[in-house]
Amino acid sequence: MLPLKFKRRARKPHLPEGIRVYAISDIHGCADLLQQMFRVIDKDLTTIGDKRALHLFLGDYIDRGPDSCRTLDLLIDRAARHEAIFLKGNHEAILIDALQDPSVLGDWKEHGGLRTLNSYGLQPSLNPTPAEQIELIKQLRLAIPPRQMRFLQGLRPRFVCGDFFFVHAGIKPRVPLARQREEDLLWIREEFLASDATFEKFIIHGHTPVREPDIRHNRANIDTGAYATGNLTLLAMEGHSLIAL
Repeated sequence: MLPLKFKRRARKPHLPEGIRVYAISDIHGCADLLQQMFRVIDKDLTTIGDKRALHLFLGDYIDRGPDSCRTLDLLIDRAARHEAIFLKGNHEAILIDALQDPSVLGDWKEHGGLRTLNSYGLQPSLNPTPAEQIELIKQLRLAIPPRQMRFLQGLRPRFVCGDFFFVHAGIKPRVPLARQREEDLLWIREEFLASDATFEKFIIHGHTPVREPDIRHNRANIDTGAYATGNLTLLAMEGHSLIAL
């Protein structure tokens, strides 16, 4: 359990009274690590009394790791028993695009989509032809269970709670939060990461892997590269306290 400190911030951002948030980002098909985090959350839930617990997931549930299909099932099952909020990551955006346009398949494979296809029992050729791409996406549409399709279609681009703005990748500096483009929320990197500006709200995000949670005065990055490192970070938040469990 690691308390995290805000760097150079005059006023600490707060969650509303009586709320505890459990935030996880960039699971990337690491279903076993996700189950471990659920056990940690379940143990912590026994200590919070009548507080409202929000399970908040910041996107990139699929690709790169070994079991994207099971990861989605675990998240859906979790939401049936707990109050959960699911944000969209750029990897889910690519999958949704590929389901509508098979020509996106090549781009998706470059982002680790092959592992997702494998998790649904599909084995594409190394360089599928356009006709093979169409057939492969047709098979994928049949392989994805209806409840997973509903899950993917219902993902949010952002979530606000108290002084915190939760998003997958980050925000475009100097643009009001209400006017942010979804493309930036899902994909932005350098311009956001390099910004020293104090934003309207404190940003909690993932998308860009770091060795350990990176807490700045204006943002916190909790993507610790689970598929490559075996380290999936769980951030517990209450009041102005941030704790990595």
